[in-house]
Amino acid sequence: MTTTPETAPERTVFLLAHTGRPAAIRSAELVVQGLLRCGIGVRVLEAEAADLPLPASVGTVPEATPDVLDGCELLIVLGGDGTLLRGAEFARASGVPMLGVNLGRVGFLAEAERDDLDKVVDRVVTRSYEVEERMTIDVIVHNNGDVVHRDWALNEAAVQKVSPDRMLEVVLEIDGRPVTGFGCDGIVCATPTGSTAYAFSAGGPVVWPEVEALLMVPISAHALFAKPLVTAPTSVLAVEVQPNTPHGVLWCDGRRTIELPPGARVVVRRGEVPVRLARLHHASFTDRLVAKFALPVSGWRGAPH
Repeated sequence: MTTTPETAPERTVFLLAHTGRPAAIRSAELVVQGLLRCGIGVRVLEAEAADLPLPASVGTVPEATPDVLDGCELLIVLGGDGTLLRGAEFARASGVPMLGVNLGRVGFLAEAERDDLDKVVDRVVTRSYEVEERMTIDVIVHNNGDVVHRDWALNEAAVQKVSPDRMLEVVLEIDGRPVTGFGCDGIVCATPTGSTAYAFSAGGPVVWPEVEALLMVPISAHALFAKPLVTAPTSVLAVEVQPNTPHGVLWCDGRRTIELPPGARVVVRRGEVPVRLARLHHASFTDRLVAKFALPVSGWRGAPH
């Protein structure tokens, strides 16, 4: 049963936090206090409410189901990349925009840092934010001709080996045509949003979020031709796990997993449902890239006027 204040507020925000971090608990307390002072209701998961110092006026919901954000105008997520990806699951299922506050290391999905909490509250109260849609991918796993699993990802779907002493033998396919096959540690199929996540670590290119494309990035491939591939957003990617190889595993955003038996086929295409992100800044992705990776740009003089 959901608990709500006696007089329901006209506006409600859902708060999701990594309660295992003291910084997240303190940040959640500050955000909640700021929103309540301005007459905006706050809703949290019951399991998280037990770990947060929240007033009785905060509403709680017992289960993390797709309808927990019903009536909410925004989802505020406090935490690192893992918490932000957890928040993306709520955002996609509900269509509610997600505003991420980074309490971790890089946090490319986040729009604000820990020191920006007052600004976050102010922007939410005044509705001074914009909403952009981020492309997702839909993932289907086939085995012996049957569909055995359906999933999705905001960042990537990664087909990986399980056995540490044996490579995974795969064949890559794009738009129904074979491209190449080799032994490897895995294959990352990513979105532009995911190009700065696992695909980046595997040696893939950084793709600006405005570019609509799909990426296929090999992980430690034992082959002469094992380059990252960038395809059209309408392309259909497939990774076939060969019958003579140990079983593999599929990870979607590093959160949801399924075992891939030899002979399994993983098909990836543009997702039907995007994730909506709330944006506070008009800074370019270039500036975000420089800031997140602390890239050396000293000496830059700019274009001549």
